[in-house]
Amino acid sequence: MPKITPWLWFDTEAEDAAKLYTSIFKNSRITDVSRYGSGGPRPEGTVMTVSFELDGREFVGLNGGPEFTFDEAISFMVECASQAEVDDYWDKLTADGGEESQCGWLKDRFGVSWQIVPTRLNELLGDPEPDRAQRAMRAMLQMRKIDIAALERAADGKD
Repeated sequence: MPKITPWLWFDTEAEDAAKLYTSIFKNSRITDVSRYGSGGPRPEGTVMTVSFELDGREFVGLNGGPEFTFDEAISFMVECASQAEVDDYWDKLTADGGEESQCGWLKDRFGVSWQIVPTRLNELLGDPEPDRAQRAMRAMLQMRKIDIAALERAADGKD
C-alpha cells in the first residue's frame, strides 16, 4: 500500500498546532518546518508547512490561508485504555478555546475535530447481550466526555 500522509490546512496556525499536538501525544515530534520564499503567496520567511509525527504517524500542517476551515466531516479518533487517559487528552485538547461536543467528540482551539474514545466503550456497545449494549448506547448519547464508570453502571441497569 502506498504511504498516506494527512495534510491539515490552517490559515496561519500550522506551527502552533504541531507544537500543541506533539506536546500532547507521546513519541511525537516536529520533523521539518518549511518557509515561503519570495515568490510565494505569503510573506517571505513565514511558515508554509510543518511536518510532524504523532506517535510515529506522519502529518503535515499547511498555512494556506483562510479559504478552508475544519469541520466534523474529518476527525481523529484517540483510543484510550483508561478514564485517566480520556480525561488527560480531553483536558489538553479542549484547553485554550477548544469546544466540547457530544459522544466523546471535541474541537481543539484550531477547529480540528477529535474523538476521545475509551476502548471500554466499544466493548460495551458490542456486548453480546443486546439490552446491555443498548443501555450503554443510550448513556453514551447523553455524554460529552465519555465516563467509563457511568457507561458500566448504565449497561448494568444501575442508572
